[in-house]
Amino acid sequence: MAAIAVNIQASSEMTLKESLDECMEALDLFLNNHFNESLEKLQPRVNVSMYHALIYATVLEMQAMMTFQHDDISHAGNTMKMAQDVCQRVRNKSSGLVSKIAAEPLTEEQLHAEVCYAECQLQRAALTFLQDENMVSFIKGGIKVRKSYLIYKELHSLIQSNTCVTGPCHSHLVGGVSFGMGAFNLTLSMFPPRILRLLEFAGFSGDKDYGLSLLNNGATALNLRSMLSALLLLCYYTFLTFVLGTGEGEVGEAEKLLAPFRLRYPNGAIFFFFAGRTEEIKGNIDEAVELFEDGCKAQQAWKQFHHMCYWELMWCFTYKRAWKMAYFYADLLSQESRWSKAMYVYMKAACLSMLPEGESRPFGEDEVELFRQVPTFKQRIAGKSPPTEKFAIRKARRYRAERPIKLPVPVLEMMYMWNGFSVIRKRPELTAGMLETIEEAQRTLLETPEHESSADDQCLIHLLRGMCLKNQGLLEAAEQSFNSVCAGEKKIRYEHYLVPNAMVELSLLYHDQGRRDEAIKILHKAKHYKEYSMESRTRFRIHAALAKLKADPGDEEPLDAAHT
Repeated sequence: MAAIAVNIQASSEMTLKESLDECMEALDLFLNNHFNESLEKLQPRVNVSMYHALIYATVLEMQAMMTFQHDDISHAGNTMKMAQDVCQRVRNKSSGLVSKIAAEPLTEEQLHAEVCYAECQLQRAALTFLQDENMVSFIKGGIKVRKSYLIYKELHSLIQSNTCVTGPCHSHLVGGVSFGMGAFNLTLSMFPPRILRLLEFAGFSGDKDYGLSLLNNGATALNLRSMLSALLLLCYYTFLTFVLGTGEGEVGEAEKLLAPFRLRYPNGAIFFFFAGRTEEIKGNIDEAVELFEDGCKAQQAWKQFHHMCYWELMWCFTYKRAWKMAYFYADLLSQESRWSKAMYVYMKAACLSMLPEGESRPFGEDEVELFRQVPTFKQRIAGKSPPTEKFAIRKARRYRAERPIKLPVPVLEMMYMWNGFSVIRKRPELTAGMLETIEEAQRTLLETPEHESSADDQCLIHLLRGMCLKNQGLLEAAEQSFNSVCAGEKKIRYEHYLVPNAMVELSLLYHDQGRRDEAIKILHKAKHYKEYSMESRTRFRIHAALAKLKADPGDEEPLDAAHT
């Protein structure tokens, strides 16, 4: 007991600068793939040092978000709560940051406690999203997020004033505030007004350019939050702008940000992954495959990190129409990853369904049986199933019948949902191959006796064909295909998502042709559609398209939480 007391006393006597230095060393280990060693360095001081507690909990949260296992999420949440308690012990006890400053100047350590406390609140909110069964009520209240935002906002004003205490660790304080303010501004700028109202963030403005400048400054500075700022920016440039935006991605910015990290951490698995994403978005599929494979080889400690690479490898081989290779990675994911087994099994079945009927299937698997299994793997997160999983389960229902009617091109439909046609746009031969597959599916559809989903299937083919024609620069033919989807609206029985998405594609085509007013008009028309599959993703894309056109997003009706 005496030894433990001495150890705690020694830990508590560590200066703020020494704590920050040791946490920087731990992050350095993390970025060099020494994940467990990073945690071991932090763990002894998690009960006495706010920074050790925060970074330790942050690493566990990253792990939880990759494994998606309930125990990991729960453990990370409890650890983040403990980190918040450590921060609370250091904070000034009077309520309200402004009143604290008015009463007496806060010490440097108390200022750091404020920014760490705000970060704990923010990260706990993210974890609650993964595990809380009553998440809808939590989101509507937005208590943790709102409290965190207000602390960041007041700290930001304070560090810009001449009353702020500037000690030897001031750069880390500025980095923490820049990360928080940057994250809020960037994230909120992406949300359509109706989703912001659901989150009850009315009055919380998000300035994208300002958020990006704060995060870029943070990522290129030398402070504890540099890595977090860089990772958030890389996610934004290579995922968020791509999947929830108009499909361009911001590759140049991502490459510029990655360059110094790749020099400093040449074997860093995280940076192999983002380098792979940038090559994938550029259409350099073979280079992307090599980088994702290198990311898997770089470390074996966190197998869940491999799953992120497997997901991208699945899509890379889909773009090349190497259906058995795409199946192979979907199969690995279905066996190892907890994120969405229903989605992985659906993708296995979808890949096999693209093979000619007489061709042998790997492991003797049968796509019809796999499609029938999909609903049995349904999970509930935050009291509901993830939208992509709900979509996969709904599509698989076609196979419940004794003599099921095949889905025409299920892999390409899901590829559209992940903005994959934007990837192959840079590679004419890949687009030509996809168009060949789509036209073959169209011929099969015309030869098949009419059934209840015939109009839906035909409209899907029109949408995907339009995407390929647009990639080839055949804009009039692409416009005709997208208009065919809209013209078939009254005949559609189930796939109601097709029409608003066709409208989004028409608006982007009009933008390319300089027909700005028509583009804005059809986007506002698309906003009136409700209660269709993957609605939130489409609304994010509408918002991004309006921003691209520099148009006012306008007022929108409140979004029912069930469709988020």
